[in-house]
Amino acid sequence: MEVQFLGGAGTVTGSKTLIQSNGATMLIDCGQFQGVKALRELNWKTLPVGPSTIDYVLLTHGHLDHCGWLPCLVEQGFAGKILCTSPTKAIARLILLDSAKIQEEEAAKANAGHYSKHQMAKPLYTVAQAKQVFSLFHTVHFNEPVMINPEIKVMFTNAGHILGAASIELKLENKTLVFSGDIGRDNDVLMFPPFRPKKANYLFLESTYGNRVHPDTDVKLELETYINNTLKNGGTVIIPGFAVERIQSIMYLLWQLRKEQRIPDVPYIIDTPMGISVFEIFKANPQAHKLSLSDCAAMEQTFTMIADFEQTVETIYDHQPKVVIAASGMVTGGRVLSYLEHYIERPETTVIIVGYQAEGTRGRKLLEGAAEIKIHGRFFSVKANILEIQGLSAHADQNGLLHWLSELQDPPKKIFLVHGENEPADELRIKIREKYNYACQVPLHNEIVNL
Repeated sequence: MEVQFLGGAGTVTGSKTLIQSNGATMLIDCGQFQGVKALRELNWKTLPVGPSTIDYVLLTHGHLDHCGWLPCLVEQGFAGKILCTSPTKAIARLILLDSAKIQEEEAAKANAGHYSKHQMAKPLYTVAQAKQVFSLFHTVHFNEPVMINPEIKVMFTNAGHILGAASIELKLENKTLVFSGDIGRDNDVLMFPPFRPKKANYLFLESTYGNRVHPDTDVKLELETYINNTLKNGGTVIIPGFAVERIQSIMYLLWQLRKEQRIPDVPYIIDTPMGISVFEIFKANPQAHKLSLSDCAAMEQTFTMIADFEQTVETIYDHQPKVVIAASGMVTGGRVLSYLEHYIERPETTVIIVGYQAEGTRGRKLLEGAAEIKIHGRFFSVKANILEIQGLSAHADQNGLLHWLSELQDPPKKIFLVHGENEPADELRIKIREKYNYACQVPLHNEIVNL
């Protein structure tokens, strides 16, 4: 059996792991690279194997870094089946359409403003190309084995990361391979705790927070403090949010704070059509999270939901104090950029970063103290307060990842640490050796291993 790491190796983006066995070719996830230019340029490269030869894509969840390259795969010839849970299918559709729309808009702006380095800027894929993916989705249920051919069995288990997120157990050639996907937290506000594997010959474990432990802080109190301090000074709070799960988690916490009268009665705005659509998926899948339908209904009453960009413009130029949650979470695109263009140079503004920021993203630059950031070809001075709330991460931290391994009945032959930058992955490798004495490897991009 041959395994090749085509993405998510040495980086937290572009997750793709290719498996060739028993005449079948499978791809675990098909993510888009984000962040620094060297990574983004990989999105334009062809795979070392022809997409038409791939039989299955097994999709752990619907985030862009795990599903965002599917339109390219299909455009280049993939016509197999994409297996995932029903919520993942719904979320991936939204993510892909939104990604394609943003790329089309960014290319159009670059061409109109003449700030592209290319003669003609092109989107990585179009909305029409994204739609070509949808007919290939086939849904599966958690904990129900599926025979994808007479010799290969696959099962999806709850990963707890976002709605529908799964770990994938693959049985073939008398071996059990487990792909963690992104692992959630045991105490997540909305998601149920992740299922921990019992048996695995080979594990492919994410290492996003492999060198970090989430602070044991009161997230509600942090939100309350930051919001009250900003509003007292007549400022606006801008929270770049990941449209899937993070925005809904923030909605939940703000709803609780409003109920408890701990934050003032100002406009609380959700400005992300995709985030609003994801909330509809929450309502359609009450068995997949902790919220009741009555909770969802009460939460909605707290917020102004903006779908039309004309409302975005009106909100931007309404200078009354407010709290705005807008995508994207890493400040790489989306409507949050329109808010930052107007508010980032105001010292009374607060920008609250609430999730992982990949290397090279604007969000990472803001956290690292950048004096200016580039948006739509222009540079803006960063005069706003840039704050971070780490306790809202949807990823397990180092302790959570170690705990995820705690129920293995026998030592695996090897653990491959993927979906993490090199330093976190290597520190997690050391911790796993110290705690369990399991053999670990941090694979390189495009590396091939034989199992």
